[in-house]
Amino acid sequence: MKVLLDTHTLLWFIFGDLRLSPKARAMIADGSNTVLLSTATLWEIAIKVSLSKLELQCSYEEFLRRTLYDEEFSHLSITLEALSILAQMPHHHRDPFDRLLIAQAISQRLPIVTRDPAFADYPIEIIW
Repeated sequence: MKVLLDTHTLLWFIFGDLRLSPKARAMIADGSNTVLLSTATLWEIAIKVSLSKLELQCSYEEFLRRTLYDEEFSHLSITLEALSILAQMPHHHRDPFDRLLIAQAISQRLPIVTRDPAFADYPIEIIW
């Protein structure tokens, strides 16, 4: 199964945060699943690190290595189809990074692993 991770889900998994649900942790850790990280997520983390709003406990480069190579997560690029969907989406959710993740999930027919209740207002599958 392919799953797309919301930013907090990725951070909680990588740093062992207990707020991550057991179901989400098991799904991410299951090597038979393809775990996808959006460019939007990696961009959001980079911005928050640069503004000192997020401390990773390691360099951003080390964080990328851990997520993309050590964990073998896959990168999901932003497509023109996702941007077209984004342009037409209702504004149930105001966060631009989350809106882009939702558009990617819609365009790729992917479930999103998130605890954010605002995602439920869109036609996507949520795993938590």
